[in-house]
Amino acid sequence: MLQRLIEDLKDSTGHTVRMTSLAVVAAVGLFITTSFLCAAAFVFVLQRYGLVPACLTGAAIFFVVTLIAATSYMVRKRQTQARVAAAARTAAQSAFADPMLMAAGLQVVRAIGAKRLLPILAIGGIALGLLASRQTTGDQTPAE
Repeated sequence: MLQRLIEDLKDSTGHTVRMTSLAVVAAVGLFITTSFLCAAAFVFVLQRYGLVPACLTGAAIFFVVTLIAATSYMVRKRQTQARVAAAARTAAQSAFADPMLMAAGLQVVRAIGAKRLLPILAIGGIALGLLASRQTTGDQTPAE
């Protein structure tokens, strides 16, 4: 099991390094392309309209590129958060299906006894319900 975990870590690290290096190469290429396009636009606008409009055109081009990069970053961040949340839900569901956890639960029931365990579980359920209701009402804004 530990060997599989290490191999998974190696694979994911290698994949991350490859993807990061490709992203860096793409970013450098995009920067150089944008720089040349901005220089061409600058020279064109400089010859036609003058220095100030040419500088504003260059700034507008880099601003548009920055907006595109920021938008793609935000979209990617939301996708990553959704993927992490889905993985957490899957992990929580698979934890309850784990045979070791079920065996430990059965041992606790046998050791304590079902008649003694029922009131403890009832109190725990009430506490969990109160905690859940407190968290959902805490997100709402108070009425004025």
